[in-house]
Amino acid sequence: MRVLVVGSGGREHALAWRLARSESVSEPFAAPGNSGTALVGTNLPVSDTDVDGIVAAAIAHDIGLVVIGPETPLAMGLSDRLAAAGITAFGPSRAAARLESSKSFARSVLDAAGVPGPDYRVFQSVSGALNYVDSHDRPVVVKADGLAAGKGVALCANREQAHIAIRACMEDRIFGDAGATVVVEDWLHGPEVSVFGFADGENLSAVTAATDYKRIGEGGTGPNTGGMGSYGPPHFWNDELAEQIRQEYMLPVIRELANRNAPYRGALYCGLMLTDAGPRVLEFNCRFGDPETQVVMPQLLSDPVDVMLACATGSLHDVAPVRWSQRPAVAVVMVSDGYPGPYQTGFPIAGLDDDQTDDVIVFHAGAQLADDGSNAVLTAGGRVLACVGLGDTVDEARNRAYRRIDGISFEGAYHRPDIATEAAVAMAGAQESAC
Repeated sequence: MRVLVVGSGGREHALAWRLARSESVSEPFAAPGNSGTALVGTNLPVSDTDVDGIVAAAIAHDIGLVVIGPETPLAMGLSDRLAAAGITAFGPSRAAARLESSKSFARSVLDAAGVPGPDYRVFQSVSGALNYVDSHDRPVVVKADGLAAGKGVALCANREQAHIAIRACMEDRIFGDAGATVVVEDWLHGPEVSVFGFADGENLSAVTAATDYKRIGEGGTGPNTGGMGSYGPPHFWNDELAEQIRQEYMLPVIRELANRNAPYRGALYCGLMLTDAGPRVLEFNCRFGDPETQVVMPQLLSDPVDVMLACATGSLHDVAPVRWSQRPAVAVVMVSDGYPGPYQTGFPIAGLDDDQTDDVIVFHAGAQLADDGSNAVLTAGGRVLACVGLGDTVDEARNRAYRRIDGISFEGAYHRPDIATEAAVAMAGAQESAC
């Protein structure tokens, strides 16, 4: 089967890499892809938001399965368009993807499903939001209701910070129309965990988990990013917790969406905070996370094509149970100087020629091949690549990831030195938390 991965980031390279290792795949494609997906397949010059172009490319290249990586094409209804053209797609419909594209919708689903989260209020007026935080005596989290490239969340320790965040969303529109409505939630504390499973509209596979590090600086300092690293399974993860989250937090949401005639088929990502009162849902996303995918794809033991086709066709119960390795994996992200603020691109990346092994993998993100035919790899984004190490212990996996990073260089390269260290693991709670 020919498969097409939609997207251009590290998540998409990890998905293409894992699909390419399946005996069911004859040729992987990516649209538009990056320098990493070019190593395992063929890149197509089609934007991930060009719905018509992706449908046309899937038809032209006789694609048997389209795997949609990012949230934006899902919110645009790419799965629906592919289905209408008779093309099998792994990724929820536009209606089901509202679970991520509208935080207020997601909260209504959680309430109806009886899934616990933080106390919250939804506001469409600046004055209402400001009055609420003025009367509220606890720290809050201000979230733009719509998609904001993972950056529409502000952790506000006091009223002044909350005022700034609300006005930035609703008056200054720094996130565009995504900030026209805001959700104000109580700020929770505890370890944060990203939980992933495969859903077919009714059933949910066994789940796995990873921890993401959002802050740019060592020790969880500085501004939020799209993710500076990840590790999994987390030190607190066990079979009992996995089944509790699957049964009590994720399956009820799948059933509620089915009741709303929006069956959820695809990867389901549940972001939770493990508070003293028990797990509380911070968010649901309608795709795999980034950089968590770079950790969980090497841990997926089942054939991804079998599982993804079963999800798309509502037949997950007909395939063998999904299996995840519990072998620790650590991903460390290298970024461009200035990120998450302004940064320059086009710098050559040295040190990528070393052979990859089953225990050390480099996933490309904001990186592209030079257009001069030289096969040189150039920086093309803020988050440039992720080095992943696997091992029998977290320490062994982390050491392998950092040793690989030491062999890669480009102008202005930066990475956090503390991903999955004992101190960073202990701090992966309030200071790191952001959806």
